[in-house]
Amino acid sequence: MTELGQVIARTVATDGPMRLDQYMAQCLLHPDYGYYATRDPFGAGGDFTTAPEISQMYGEMLGLCLAQVWMDQGQPAAFVLAEPGPGRGTLMSDMLRVMRSVSGMTQAAQVHLIEASAHLRKVQRQTLGDQPITWHDSIDSLPADLPLFMVANEFFDALPIRQFQRVEGGWAERQIGLADGELVLGLAPAGAVSALQDRLADTAPGDVVELCPAAPQIVTQIARRIAAQGGGAIIVDYGDWRSLGDTFQALRDHQPVDPLAEPGLADLTAHVDFEQLAAAARDAGADVSAMTPQGLLLERLGITARAQALAARMQGTALENHIAAHRRLTHPKEMGQLFKTVAIVPAGNAMPPGFNRSEG
Repeated sequence: MTELGQVIARTVATDGPMRLDQYMAQCLLHPDYGYYATRDPFGAGGDFTTAPEISQMYGEMLGLCLAQVWMDQGQPAAFVLAEPGPGRGTLMSDMLRVMRSVSGMTQAAQVHLIEASAHLRKVQRQTLGDQPITWHDSIDSLPADLPLFMVANEFFDALPIRQFQRVEGGWAERQIGLADGELVLGLAPAGAVSALQDRLADTAPGDVVELCPAAPQIVTQIARRIAAQGGGAIIVDYGDWRSLGDTFQALRDHQPVDPLAEPGLADLTAHVDFEQLAAAARDAGADVSAMTPQGLLLERLGITARAQALAARMQGTALENHIAAHRRLTHPKEMGQLFKTVAIVPAGNAMPPGFNRSEG
């Protein structure tokens, strides 16, 4: 068992079973042994690869999308350009590069990164060079008096979740316990869960539903700022409209592993419930787009034309990798369908390019 596994096992032995969100928080953010506190998890040498690391085209498309929103809203002379969970800073770097082609935009942008990891902050500084940056530990400390333009790419999937299994008598929460010295999943006593009363109609005994307590709170903060001050947010993540099923998973060396086997050494994630995000944004007074698959959004934004333009200057292995990157980002059997997107804008404003207004 890992050192963090021993810490968790002692806690369970002393305090009783641990909720899944508490386990995830320990595994990802423990100050000494947590996954994000001890490594750079991105790219070929890490445990997973995100869309910005696959191709510069991804950040370019999203950067131009936000640029159009900025122009549609009158080109505000100062605005917050923010990214939560910015990884190595690659996405922000690519967005800023393409935004420089839009007169006045980068001069108006104040870059804010929400990053708790001291190690990753150093990597982001290296990636972004002399770009002025303000770092934050959480979204609630972002400036509240300026328009907010944000991209959240694979941010919400890393937020800790709770899992509930439908049983006779209501819902039983899945928890981490100990059996023969090993961490195991078990069920708490069944009872009513107010947040899941509306899910009794579309679930059956044995079904698992996941809740992410932090997600609606974070979206509420983002949407309130946008509703009050202007701007727009694009959220991209893997998931679907409504949670159903066990999606709790771990990755190490780009391979799925048992999420209980090596606490602190593997990345833990779960699929995002976009219905929950959209509801929080609407309740905060903003408008939300219809959910759109990543591949469709990128095609609408012109990624194929951009890919062709870049390909004209390539040959050999570089060209093969470029073609593979375009496919990975857009094809339905790759990231194109698994990853979904929604946009948040002030009520009554035009949706960003590539997004349709939600009928909900």
